[in-house]
Amino acid sequence: MGHHITVRRRLYCRRPSRSPCDITAFWNDKTDRPSEPDSKRTDMLNEREIESCYLGQFIPVHYHHNMLMDQNRMHGFKSAIDYAVKPGMKVLELGGGTGVLSWFAAARADKVWCVEFNPDMVKEARKMLALNPNGEKVEVVHADAFEYLPPEPVDVVICEMIHVGMLREKQVEVIESFKRRYLARFGGPLPIFLPEAVIMAVQPMQQEYDFEGFYAPIVQFQETTAIHPGVQELAPPSVYSIIDFSQPTDSVFGFDGKFVVERSGTLNALRFVTKNILAVVPERSTTIDWLNHYMCLPLATPVAVKAGDVLQVTFQYRAGGSIPSLEASIRAQVIYDVNLQPVTQSAVYA
Repeated sequence: MGHHITVRRRLYCRRPSRSPCDITAFWNDKTDRPSEPDSKRTDMLNEREIESCYLGQFIPVHYHHNMLMDQNRMHGFKSAIDYAVKPGMKVLELGGGTGVLSWFAAARADKVWCVEFNPDMVKEARKMLALNPNGEKVEVVHADAFEYLPPEPVDVVICEMIHVGMLREKQVEVIESFKRRYLARFGGPLPIFLPEAVIMAVQPMQQEYDFEGFYAPIVQFQETTAIHPGVQELAPPSVYSIIDFSQPTDSVFGFDGKFVVERSGTLNALRFVTKNILAVVPERSTTIDWLNHYMCLPLATPVAVKAGDVLQVTFQYRAGGSIPSLEASIRAQVIYDVNLQPVTQSAVYA
């Protein structure tokens, strides 16, 4: 019957000639004759490389266009970049997208390197920058943010691969990788990072999951300034992580804390809040911030709660991990039921 043929599915994601939107650029069936086992074979990409191919560095073009229309995001980053970038500085942006943040920096910087992994976005950024003044000061580099280093030291590094809770995208991993490689090549000090820090919090919620009579407990992203009918805050939010990008950052986030319920209801969701400190302005004792949309995750089992109850909530996940991985780790229970406590009567004196 001849030689046995095996079919191996490979992932090709570093071919710059192919579009990431073309599925054949990622997954290709290839027939190979069997070979001797080799523990050092690197045909298959590891998890980090696979994930970096489709998210964080391969966000579709139309999504970047939507980000241009997000006024809160745009205004916050422009204000922070205007403050942080001084005349004559050199700036690096990791994950440049349309190039707009690099363009903000080019207003004052002498030179800006804008690193983008998606070949479609590289073309888009170059096209858009050519339409704008100072666009010639931005060099769009087609490279992997996990591997790229600028040809010389820089003063500011911009990186916006941000998802609520530092999930899915690779902000933490990219910056930690950059810091190690930058110090090895150039020594200290490290450049200023933008954002400088992130504050993450969690809040117990009662969330409406009725859609014209159809019950569906789904993940929801909600604008922070809008009023959402059917949503009740059962207790104030609690901070579970503060990231300072100038310092080493742990890749695992977790929470094991208690909430005192302030409003009776049904605990059926947790709201995750992510506040990005884009720049610290010490002379005004303030910060320039950008607040991500709230992310509300449904609980597997709703819990009835009353004002005065104490909730125990725990979860753990890794930076860049999936939303389902966080959902699977969530535990919530009442550890103090106000109705089951003995009533203490005051003494009465004649």
